[in-house]
Amino acid sequence: MSEAPPFDAVDQLAINTIRTLSIDAVQKAKSGHPGTPMALAPLVYTLWNRVLRFDPRDPIWPARDRFVLSNGHASMLLWSVLHLSGTCAVNSEYERLGQPAVTLDDIRHFRQLDSHAPGHPEYRLVSGVETTTGPLGQGVATSVGMAIAQRWLADRYDRPGFDLFGYDVYAICGDGDMMEGVSSEAASLAGHLGLERLCWIYDDNQITIEGSTKLAFSDDVAGRFMSYGWHVLRVSDANDAGAIERALHLFQGIRERPTLIILDSHIGWGSPHKHDSAEAHGEPLGEEEVRLTKRAYGWPEDAQFLVPDGVRERFAAGLGARGAAARHAWEDRFARYRREQAALAAEIDLMQRRELPAGWDRELPVFPADPKGTAGRDASGQVLNALAKNIPWLLGGSADLAPSTRTALKFPGAGDQERGSAGGRNLHFGIREHAMGAVLNGMSLTKLRPFGSTFLIFSDYLRPALRLSALMELPTLWVFSHDAMGDGEDGPTHQPVEQLASLRAIPGLVTLRPADANEVVEAYRAVLPFHHGPVALALSRQALPTFDRKRYAPASGVARGAYVLADSPGPGAPQLILIATGSEVALALEAHEKLVTEGIRSRVVSMPSWELFDRQSREYRESVLPPAVRARIAIEQASTLGWERYVGQEGRIIGMHTFGKSAPLKELLKHFGFEPEQVVAVAHELLA
Repeated sequence: MSEAPPFDAVDQLAINTIRTLSIDAVQKAKSGHPGTPMALAPLVYTLWNRVLRFDPRDPIWPARDRFVLSNGHASMLLWSVLHLSGTCAVNSEYERLGQPAVTLDDIRHFRQLDSHAPGHPEYRLVSGVETTTGPLGQGVATSVGMAIAQRWLADRYDRPGFDLFGYDVYAICGDGDMMEGVSSEAASLAGHLGLERLCWIYDDNQITIEGSTKLAFSDDVAGRFMSYGWHVLRVSDANDAGAIERALHLFQGIRERPTLIILDSHIGWGSPHKHDSAEAHGEPLGEEEVRLTKRAYGWPEDAQFLVPDGVRERFAAGLGARGAAARHAWEDRFARYRREQAALAAEIDLMQRRELPAGWDRELPVFPADPKGTAGRDASGQVLNALAKNIPWLLGGSADLAPSTRTALKFPGAGDQERGSAGGRNLHFGIREHAMGAVLNGMSLTKLRPFGSTFLIFSDYLRPALRLSALMELPTLWVFSHDAMGDGEDGPTHQPVEQLASLRAIPGLVTLRPADANEVVEAYRAVLPFHHGPVALALSRQALPTFDRKRYAPASGVARGAYVLADSPGPGAPQLILIATGSEVALALEAHEKLVTEGIRSRVVSMPSWELFDRQSREYRESVLPPAVRARIAIEQASTLGWERYVGQEGRIIGMHTFGKSAPLKELLKHFGFEPEQVVAVAHELLA
């Protein structure tokens, strides 16, 4: 590696441009966090313009380095460099639009409606943002998923002479990230796997919103990360751009373990009265302090949103030229690769467009009618293995529960992903649900199709990452087993009551609770083609009867969220509709058969997914739930919250109003009223 040219006056001008754009944007918005951008401008400038392999003209080039601003409150750092580098916008169809991702006008309207300079980085809203950050710890944890994906991609697709996926992942984090538990989970996993292309830069400014970190944080961060198996470097002055650049180049030479660079900085650097203060963290400097700070920088005191001559040109000569050259060289290599490795190149093309290979569902099982049936988790395990054999980039694991959630991939060649086996399809996250969620998001952002699993009750542990997957519209797959009271003896700590309602409350998340093995198959068939939006499957621990589809409607109705599973024989509209999900659909069918023998025209609707049903046309929804039929009963072993929208004011809900109890399942069902006789009794009350 040739020695980098020394930093000069134009470099310093660019650094101060980042600082003053950040100061001006926060001041005009009367909201924001100016102190960290003032401190970290030398780091971000050095990383972007001297080190990062990124082409502003093609910000979704697959082999680019990834940059994650985990302390997302410092978003003006990112908006500044995206603007100054001339990063181009890309739409959701991966088309280059030929316009800037962030304009100076966006920065002038920082934190305002429809500005492409929002308060925190938002993936999909702004090109050049690799992941949505804001909840502290999520960014660095997500970067671990990006590094795992890099390792897997390189193992599968790189060949001698074809370095396609040898990129690095950089994440900037602060004291808040270090305090959040998810960062510890993720760092431990990264060290265990030896993710050598992962670099976190820790802004050690010792200030949080409440004041000095001494109030609540006295960790030996360096010792902590060395215990995780990381290489630790330290730069004692955040204004020493040359030392920062040397540390970043040292990282690039370190192998077999990730790197942490501890950077000592001063929040609000250059502000005469707010330097090293909590006030600089989360509020504007104030007009007078802005003038004094600009004076300290040698900046025109009254100039606002100034980009001096030479700054954009310096970015074009640095990042722009270096990124374009790297991308063009990669495209030349990939053109040769396409000729010599046509099948693998076709896989890469499909993966980058989030499409599926031909015949991806050809080996999905069909389950024969069986009153004893199959557990939802067992059916899911068969389906996952059939899918993964035909979708090479479908991989995942569990939070130490694969034997219980049935998510292990067991076909020949699946393998385990460990330090020495980067190409394994089975990931072992350990008992780290929160980190697992963020890691899956990082893998999905890299265009893999990941899945993760745990018990439904523990979805609470990964909810922040799950929510972000919905916010970013990532097609991440969440496989939850033990969906109700099927593990009765474990008691209320392991019986999900409010979790289904909690998942259904997340905008954009599709939740499915299949009723039998064939509904499990059709659930996967329906959601795997999704390009955008996550999916949560809630699967039974216990065996569920496999319905006779010659007698009842085909399971393909799952794709529409709800469908008429059974109607009374003969003409006439139904008098009563029984709506259920999961294991309670079999209960609804039992009650339906009793009602039919009594001459009551009842209908059973299997409703595995509220979200998919609500996406259907009004005509279809009303064909399933005719408005004229007001006698409706919803049955679900979960909180009743939300079912009113389907049963109406005159309907009834048989559900949970308390937590569960520890007892065998049959006793619990009787205790809480999940029996056919109870359903029939409620039906008579309604019809009376």
